[in-house]
Amino acid sequence: MKKKFDFSADLRKGCQAMGLPVPDDQAIERLQIYFIELKHWSRRVNLIAKGTGDCEILEKHFLDSLTLLPFLSGERVHLLDVGTGAGFPGLVCKAVMPELQVTLVEPRLKRVSFLHHVVRTLQFQDITVLECRVEDERQLSADIAFTHITSRAVSDIKLFLAMCGRFAKPGTKVICMKGPKWKKEFEAYLASDAEQVFTFSHETQYMLPESKGERHIIKFLTNKTIIR
Repeated sequence: MKKKFDFSADLRKGCQAMGLPVPDDQAIERLQIYFIELKHWSRRVNLIAKGTGDCEILEKHFLDSLTLLPFLSGERVHLLDVGTGAGFPGLVCKAVMPELQVTLVEPRLKRVSFLHHVVRTLQFQDITVLECRVEDERQLSADIAFTHITSRAVSDIKLFLAMCGRFAKPGTKVICMKGPKWKKEFEAYLASDAEQVFTFSHETQYMLPESKGERHIIKFLTNKTIIR
């Protein structure tokens, strides 16, 4: 008999299985509203892969995004989420930690419209949605002080760190969210002759509870010899 899907219960169970902090009741309610809106909009807008089931959406988008939360520490965190798509991971993290300041960057208009809709629906403050690419200096100034920069699927590690270089300031953290092939990307980055604005800090592995898919968080810090 197929298990009945229960967003709230399955989210809690998934967090516990992955060793992640379980969001409080209000956060789970916000996430569930987000989930419902995602499914509704996905009927007419390409937000996630067609035919993706509820359990897979929860695991591959919501639980996967929550692996970022333990790394968003410090005062006045300002997270830049590059190529956020339907809001993963930045909007999920915002739903759990409303105090976060978040900037979501997404070049596709229909997805940007969805992001604005969720922000209005959940009445979020301190969140900016930009319809652009990370290279757009007019909309996304290098003067903005981001404490954390992340992306789930924009590019390989080498290229992503290069794209983020103009935002590097003392203390800036870049967090790459990757699957099991991350080591090849990391080795290519280390072998590069380009000046490394960011230096490797550490890697943390998670396993998705149902699919057993590997997820890796690779953290980089601003190179102190580059930024003064």
